[in-house]
Amino acid sequence: MKNISIIGLGWIGLPLAKSLIEKGYSVLGSTTSAEKAQMLKKDGIPAIQFALNPYPEGIGFQKLFQSEILILNIPPKSRTDGGENYLEQLKFIKDLIANSKIEKVLYISSTGVYPNQNREQEYEEEEPLSSDSAGNVALWKAENYLKERLSQDMTILRFGGLLGDDRIPGKYFAGKSQVIGHTRVNFIHRMDAVRMMIHILENELWNETFNGVSPIHPTRREIYEKNSRELGIPLPASFAPVNEEKDRLISSEKIMSTGFEFLYPNPLDFPYH
Repeated sequence: MKNISIIGLGWIGLPLAKSLIEKGYSVLGSTTSAEKAQMLKKDGIPAIQFALNPYPEGIGFQKLFQSEILILNIPPKSRTDGGENYLEQLKFIKDLIANSKIEKVLYISSTGVYPNQNREQEYEEEEPLSSDSAGNVALWKAENYLKERLSQDMTILRFGGLLGDDRIPGKYFAGKSQVIGHTRVNFIHRMDAVRMMIHILENELWNETFNGVSPIHPTRREIYEKNSRELGIPLPASFAPVNEEKDRLISSEKIMSTGFEFLYPNPLDFPYH
């Protein structure tokens, strides 16, 4: 079993760490809070404090770079600054990786990198992107920066909307007016996101880019109405008029072609609590 470091034990990183530990991997994760790191240790999750401001801060964080595989799960905090602060953070990460034992990197990105343009054709991983066309320029810069400067094998995983468990789409729009309901979604359940990362690790799918999105795309209104029926969440006060614009859909064909099977291919079936 390989040693794996996870930078970012958040909503996705923490269940990933737990799943990998259950499978017998040696895992070390990071959190920006010393208090949270202590709590995680008590729960059996090896964790240390590590922050980028934009330079590295923490005690003993060098241990994160002594594993064979690094999972980098720190999204940019802003879409509006062009990602300059985020790139500064990644420069320090790149230097730490360059002088480490890390052999492979799984970089968690987002389908937000695709253009904010609706069209009939689904966006696939080979979509040509530029600073002018990318939806999230910070992510586009980050992906290219790491691809160009890391000598290690690296795979990029672009997740769609991460939902499930306590993240319920309907609650974010309950009671609001003029909510868009006719467009289709690009969601993925938290459990499938974790399973997809492990699928990439166990099948050695390196030097690739994958979309992480459920293959079925119901409309937002369908999802909000089902959340309301099943969970008692109030519906939006009103929906925006339906227009004839095409959807902005993301393809999941590439990851499925590697043998990955979704537990929840349809966001209408996502379990919540």
